[in-house]
Amino acid sequence: MTKIALFGATGTIGTRVLHEALRRGHEVTAVVRDPAKFPAPTGGATTVVRGDVLDPASVAGAVAGHEVVVSAFGPGSGDPAALVTAARSLIGGVRSLGPDAPAPRVVVVGGAGSLRTPGGPLVWDEAGVPAPVLALMHAHGDALDFLRTVPVEEVRWTCLSPAAQIAPGERTGTYRLGLDGLVVDEEGRSRISTEDFAVALVDEIERDAHAGRRFTVAH
Repeated sequence: MTKIALFGATGTIGTRVLHEALRRGHEVTAVVRDPAKFPAPTGGATTVVRGDVLDPASVAGAVAGHEVVVSAFGPGSGDPAALVTAARSLIGGVRSLGPDAPAPRVVVVGGAGSLRTPGGPLVWDEAGVPAPVLALMHAHGDALDFLRTVPVEEVRWTCLSPAAQIAPGERTGTYRLGLDGLVVDEEGRSRISTEDFAVALVDEIERDAHAGRRFTVAH
């Protein structure tokens, strides 16, 4: 059993990560801004605490004593730059725990925009990407750029990017792995369900196979 602190537990991806971790017997602390509005799921070891992923001091208080910190934070209709703030806050909060406290690993849900397509360009360089989506893609890319400046010996971080298309669907328990290249099927499509994305993320929590780098998954 791993003690996991989860930011973004109320979102589409975060909800699936929470349930996937619980079904495997992990202990999850859902860190939310208003615990009164978060109904803790049944059937697992779940704690709900107040915290703000954009505040390093709040992060430190929420994650102390945990082995892994997961951020499934999304800015929603707000400023996409909050993704960079969240990444900096997570690392800053973990760093502030000090040398006498075990540093938890950090797993961040990233974006697909900075993945390289089979044809060569990055996803965000393809024609026809709407401006709001493009801004979100680049914010995810900036957050990843920041994470890549963090020595893995100091904070053991990982970033998991989804396929080009991710949406709620079936949990098959299977997926294919990639690193900085978009994973596509025989017809050139890159897709994954949020359920199987959560499977891959919890697999990473259990295996610790991509420390200090980004990876991606797709069906």
